[in-house]
Amino acid sequence: MLNFKRVSKSSIGATGLLGVIASMAFAEETRVTFPENLDELTHYTTVRRGEVTEHIKTTDEAIAAIKAGEPIPFGTHFVLEDYREGEIYRYFVMQKGEDWGLDYDEDRRTGDWQFQWYWGDRSINMDENTARCQGCHESQESSEYLYTGYRIPHFEGTPID
Repeated sequence: MLNFKRVSKSSIGATGLLGVIASMAFAEETRVTFPENLDELTHYTTVRRGEVTEHIKTTDEAIAAIKAGEPIPFGTHFVLEDYREGEIYRYFVMQKGEDWGLDYDEDRRTGDWQFQWYWGDRSINMDENTARCQGCHESQESSEYLYTGYRIPHFEGTPID
């Protein structure tokens, strides 16, 4: 059973922090694709960070799997839409693929999830370091590497703020 609980920023811990520091040197392309069906994904939560508003979306199948305590299906996208001053600035996309974790050394794996940043025009954003994303998300192993997964069991059609 997956453990979707609220996790504080301080829970990243030394291992995650070391991973972040060790991986700060590069950006890379990954296997992640920008979802063709972005408008069909379900907006399940919004996160506000100062002037930044993040709408997070995924598939109905992923939501159903989490609510049932089952693994999220391969091929699933999670998309964070980063809005600044009311306009889309960039996208953060997590995608799960069978055996995708094997692309990385064991100490850098986040299950079979890979990450990619995209600009507002949906082109790959090579200014962002995806290894840094892995370093933070690895602390969320008990919730399928999702920071907002704990909100999904409470989602009933209206995005959770």
